[in-house]
Amino acid sequence: MSEIKTFVLDTNVLLHSAHSLEGFADNRVVIPMTVIEELDKFKKNQDELGRNSRQVVRKLDSLRKTGNLSEGVRLDNGPGGAPCGTVQVVTGEDFEKVPKNMDMSIPDNRIIRVALMLKDQPGKFGKVTLISKDLNMRLRADALGIDVDDYESQKVSYDTLYSGTLDLDLADLDKFFMERQMDPPEGVTFFPNQYIKLKVPGTNKSGLGFYRDGKIIQAPPLPEDKVWNIKPRSIEQRIALLLLMDPAVQAVTLVGQAGSGKTLLALAAALEQLKMGRYERILVSRPIVPMGNDIGYLPGDKDEKLNVWMQPIFDNLDYLLHTGKENNDNLVRKKIEEMRRAGKLELEALTYIRGRSIPRQFVIVDEAQNLTPHEVKTIVSRAGEDTKMVFTGDPDQIDNPYLDASSNGLTFMAERFKKVAMHGHITLKKSERSPLAAAAATYL
Repeated sequence: MSEIKTFVLDTNVLLHSAHSLEGFADNRVVIPMTVIEELDKFKKNQDELGRNSRQVVRKLDSLRKTGNLSEGVRLDNGPGGAPCGTVQVVTGEDFEKVPKNMDMSIPDNRIIRVALMLKDQPGKFGKVTLISKDLNMRLRADALGIDVDDYESQKVSYDTLYSGTLDLDLADLDKFFMERQMDPPEGVTFFPNQYIKLKVPGTNKSGLGFYRDGKIIQAPPLPEDKVWNIKPRSIEQRIALLLLMDPAVQAVTLVGQAGSGKTLLALAAALEQLKMGRYERILVSRPIVPMGNDIGYLPGDKDEKLNVWMQPIFDNLDYLLHTGKENNDNLVRKKIEEMRRAGKLELEALTYIRGRSIPRQFVIVDEAQNLTPHEVKTIVSRAGEDTKMVFTGDPDQIDNPYLDASSNGLTFMAERFKKVAMHGHITLKKSERSPLAAAAATYL
């Protein structure tokens, strides 16, 4: 008989993923009463937290109708008839074996008290683990001898996001250039649209191919080696432009440090393909998550409020639309406004994207490292016919307090989509903005 396992869920876990209730196989999930009270505070929010709160409460209400939540109700999370877990709501008010200095007016302390109470009954609850995305709470619970963990069902290893190099001998590389394709070596795994640097060890001989339909195919050249007057400064930037310009690749994830050119390359490819008539509109969005203290209320209508958050997009467009003949800031701003009025460029907050259907558009979601996996799923599911979606971000610069480099939506999508034939990914490893920006990304 397997050991009994009990998982006590913090509020932030349920707000992060409404499906976390069912994410612990056939074990016991305990929801402290304090968590129910905290969920109630979010139920009227129109953002992702509010939606998750309402979904969890509806799920608990449906379970209540099948049994007594205070005693435990069976879940229906067992695949193929496998054993199901249980969910139980516990108050913990009568448990007095807590440190005297714990302030029970603090919700986190009341949740910890429930975990301590269950831990005090090993015969009934077995091994008790508190699951929280709040690092501070995990530290306090650990100090009290409670097993703690982060919610990791939607985590991937950011440090091992796929990229490809392949060592060949000179004869095989020459044959590849002649035949323009080759079979991958036995036992080596590549993913659809994965770009592979082919090189001969000890020499400067190299090539670039990409994996598609079971073959490594020679990478096509960029037209005039540039896109919208932007020339790639590294092999990774060239790969990024090839993915962005390939109509067969409908979803692209660009991961890289600050200044590596993620947003600039995406906008350049969008403008180029808008001019070609491949897409009808460019839609740019980014999560509204401030770095540091929030600036508070912003006056004006929706577009005026968005202009503050979209300033990095304007900066990149400003750079791209400057030419030798038109180097006037006012003229460039006028051109941007004309694109917006003509419906060729749309800036939208992610708050308003749910429920939309987005056909024939080039969609750029900037700063996607601040999105949860569920938010990324919501955005991608908006894609209509002939739409391309590009997600850019730096997993080392996350402002969302409950996400990290391995649990954010950007890296989650890059890893989960790696076998999807219409997806491509590249990690940009070098900052190209300026020597000073590169030094900041490396040393600070």
